[in-house]
Amino acid sequence: MSSTDARPAAGARAARRDGAGSGLDALGAGLDALEARHTQRASVGQALRTKALPPLVSVALVLGAWQLAYSLHAAGPQKLPSPGDVWHALALLWGDGSLFSIVWTSLWRGASGFLAAVAIGTPVGLLVARVKPVRAAVGPVLAGLQSLPSVAWVPAAVIWLGIDDSAMYAVILLGAAPSIANGLIAGIDQVPPLFLRAGRTLGASGLRGARHVLLPAALPGYLAGLKQGWAFSWRSLMAAELIASSPDLGVGLGRYLQNQREFSDMPGVLLGIALILAVGVAVDLLVFTPLERRALRGRGLLAAR
Repeated sequence: MSSTDARPAAGARAARRDGAGSGLDALGAGLDALEARHTQRASVGQALRTKALPPLVSVALVLGAWQLAYSLHAAGPQKLPSPGDVWHALALLWGDGSLFSIVWTSLWRGASGFLAAVAIGTPVGLLVARVKPVRAAVGPVLAGLQSLPSVAWVPAAVIWLGIDDSAMYAVILLGAAPSIANGLIAGIDQVPPLFLRAGRTLGASGLRGARHVLLPAALPGYLAGLKQGWAFSWRSLMAAELIASSPDLGVGLGRYLQNQREFSDMPGVLLGIALILAVGVAVDLLVFTPLERRALRGRGLLAAR
């Protein structure tokens, strides 16, 4: 009798287990489908509508407001040229073949100085973040250097190094390296201590721990510091090119802007500003945005954006 009663009880338990298992399987399948739906690649038309159309609309609105202000004579033509005048200045640069040279001169300097700042700012940030006496001594200095306007370094760099590319790179380094180091420090401060303990347990300590545990965990803050470091690099370079003038330096965007100011050529001035802005936006979209998306995707946060 007892064996007969045990069989239905065992069957009931098995049925409950099967029901629970099927329910968990269904839940897992539903979550997988939901995640797949969020991470599914958008079509070309949808990508254009969601990513390309909004910036184009905003640019069109700015140009429309600019043209309206010009038509209403909000300022004289010498102070506010029309968008067509600026386009004509761009066509002249394109026609004489100097547009690419001007943009490339500044872009090469900015990128080279930024990479040098990364090479210096990253180990400095690691050292300051992990060694308490160094942080107490150097941390306030880094914060002060980050708040110091980059243009303040131009006269000193010219006196120290002369009016050549080395002065340009010195200004970029002094402007960008503190931002990169501070971004990495902020990212490391937000790493849970459990990650570091787990890394040490698995044998990742010292440089291996920094490479395989600390830097990946601090990546969001580090990327923010890199992005800000590029902004400081670009602004520092423009300040240096505006002030320092020498035939050996060539003509970059900052020098082109200053030349047009000296010639009282307002379309050229606005064109220089537009080109500086365009390069900054292009670098952000082509370099830092993909890096940020990859970091978010690796943490499962991309679907929430």
